[in-house]
Amino acid sequence: MSSLQEIQTNLKLALTWCLAWGDEGEPKCDRSHLDTFIQSNGDEIPADLQDIVQQVEQLQAIPSDAEPETLSAVQQLVGDVWNQTTPIGLVYGGATKIKNYVFDSANLMEIRGASAILDRINLIDIPAFFGKQNPNNDLEDYRSPRNWLKTHDPQLADALIPQLIIYSTGGNILAFCPAAYTNRLADTIEKRYTQETLTANSCAVGETFRLLEIRFGLFQENLDATPWFDWYQNNANNPLVEAYFGKASLNNSNQQRENFFNSKSFNELTRKLAIRFNQRRSGNDTPSRDTTRRYPPHFETHPYLMRDENNRISSLGTISELPSKPKFSEPLARKYLMGQQTKVERNNRPDWYQNLGLDWTPGYVDSWVERFRQYLTEESHQGLQQQYYRDCPKSSVTETRNVEEIANASNRFLSFIYADGNNMGGYIQKIKTPEEYSQFSEHIFEATEKSVYYALANRLHPHELNNLKKQDNQDRNGDWVHPFEIIAIGGDDVMIIVPANQALQIAQDIGEKFEEILEQTGQYRIPDAVRPSGNPHRDRRQLTSFRNSQLSTSIGVLTTKYDTPIYYANRLVNQLLKSAKKYAKTLKKDKGYLGGTIDILTLKSVTMISSNIEEFRQQAWVVPGPPKLKLHASPYTLQEVGSLIKTIQAFKQSEFPRSQLYQIRSLLERGKQTAILNYRYFRVRLKPEQQKFLEDHFEQIWCSPKDSENKGNLAPWMSQLDSENDSTIYETLWRDIVDLYPFIEGDTQLKSDSLATPSEVSGHD
Repeated sequence: MSSLQEIQTNLKLALTWCLAWGDEGEPKCDRSHLDTFIQSNGDEIPADLQDIVQQVEQLQAIPSDAEPETLSAVQQLVGDVWNQTTPIGLVYGGATKIKNYVFDSANLMEIRGASAILDRINLIDIPAFFGKQNPNNDLEDYRSPRNWLKTHDPQLADALIPQLIIYSTGGNILAFCPAAYTNRLADTIEKRYTQETLTANSCAVGETFRLLEIRFGLFQENLDATPWFDWYQNNANNPLVEAYFGKASLNNSNQQRENFFNSKSFNELTRKLAIRFNQRRSGNDTPSRDTTRRYPPHFETHPYLMRDENNRISSLGTISELPSKPKFSEPLARKYLMGQQTKVERNNRPDWYQNLGLDWTPGYVDSWVERFRQYLTEESHQGLQQQYYRDCPKSSVTETRNVEEIANASNRFLSFIYADGNNMGGYIQKIKTPEEYSQFSEHIFEATEKSVYYALANRLHPHELNNLKKQDNQDRNGDWVHPFEIIAIGGDDVMIIVPANQALQIAQDIGEKFEEILEQTGQYRIPDAVRPSGNPHRDRRQLTSFRNSQLSTSIGVLTTKYDTPIYYANRLVNQLLKSAKKYAKTLKKDKGYLGGTIDILTLKSVTMISSNIEEFRQQAWVVPGPPKLKLHASPYTLQEVGSLIKTIQAFKQSEFPRSQLYQIRSLLERGKQTAILNYRYFRVRLKPEQQKFLEDHFEQIWCSPKDSENKGNLAPWMSQLDSENDSTIYETLWRDIVDLYPFIEGDTQLKSDSLATPSEVSGHD
């Protein structure tokens, strides 16, 4: 990870480079002098660059908390920067509608290949345009896109240097460039995506700004006519002003100051580009751009031509060399080939692809499994590596080929996990400089990637395949595989497939490790003023410590049989993620909770949910009452998921009859008292030590009454306040206990007195 000093140096070089080029196709100064300045990392400053460098240094010397209240104060603070009129280009772009491209096919090899193609463009090709090489990749993989750009637009290639990149992770790039090449760079980014993927959508936009605007946001062409803080104070309640800066009372000067100066920064420039980006993605005309690449790629078909296996594009023919004899169009052939190439046991240009006569070269990007292996080899993760591999033959462990091999480790069930960051938008609005943007991007990508690797290594280990059902897989029986598939990790997004018997623990580990890594940076701690005022969790387990990060993740976990259509599973897990994020926003608003949330759905048979999940739950799992009964408890906080896992383990250890678990579930909708009576009946028939387990890990944890003087419990119900109707809702996690029971492994170390030792069940380090 780059240090802040390195990021500041790179920004100094980038801004100097752009100002030296000006708005022409060639630098205004001697090119050899400019190259010397860049190669010396800014240490050698030629005479014709001294004025420019001095202005850039003046800009960087302005404190990030500087808040000049008038334009004259701004002018005095920035000095000569005020008079600098040379424009600087800023470009933002990347792939759009990514899931439509990745999940266009139901074949895991093609999904893996589609994700790998986008990763290669994001992480290798686009940075290579700027002359930046990823040290983990072969030199030839860097040369190929760089040479393509030199052939396509040699002048643009000559005008780009690595230091111009602010960030290029998460599927998007934000970069400076000489003003004359702003639109050409945006066009080239879009063209690269289309040329390599054929069907993926992409979008890139650019704009030029003054040096002053890099620090203090947008200005009028006549700087003196720019409305500033003194103007804002008098117009803060104007509806248009509120829509732009946010609401603030005329009497609250602190809120006004925060709203204004959070906006009048580099963040205002990126917001303008984001608006342009959304306009272009929607097909609207873009000022000064005449390219039609904003429209979705389109392939003509014919009613009498054979289509590919997705029934969308004309097929190139049946691929008889592959076991399933698929019908490939060129986009599908590229995905499948890339899926093969990214595997550790890859081969170059297999026969089936050569026979098609295509000349596209896939290049190579490390598979996510290979990066996972590299993570385990780091010195600080040696213990985790030993735990993961245990006694299996490490050198012979390969990647899975399809979802059946992943589900083979969990009785033919697997789980889709989809995670996305919380509170990111609010935090980004407070970023005021390009340096902070660059550092923030690196921190988030590292936290996301490492939290996934940690969770997989902590909860899984290589699996020996056995009893595979599909004919194409039977020769794989006895092979050792990494029992997971990482479809995508980008920015704060994660999409993975794992065995069902460890999915909930993996999701919890991802959420908690993400917060832990960010907390350790020291930059994302929760301010004292916004700490939770009470306990936001429904379980009564009190943590000895909690994560102190204002950034977190929401996660959807869908558990289903391995033969569930992937496109259908993807649609459901997306809905679970949205539900978890909605719950996180509610907890943040009502209780100040900034931590992670998880929504869970288990489909033991492929029962299609025709409506969306929220409607299904309202219609099938809510009894209007009175009292209103909610027959499920999802979503959960991260702590609640840890308690739920321990509760299920307690039921296993207490040997609560499985048949009675199902019977009590069927009685829930008959009413609160009926379910309570049946639960008490079955509970008292257990042995005293078994009853103690249920009391400690279920009743006292989840079902205690709100009144602390009441020593009874509501098991299997929990009481919650319905803020909309000012009434009590009774909800239960019994359905989740029953659904997850087969997928949670027992804990022989579980103690009956764990209520007194909360750190054992919290899931926190």
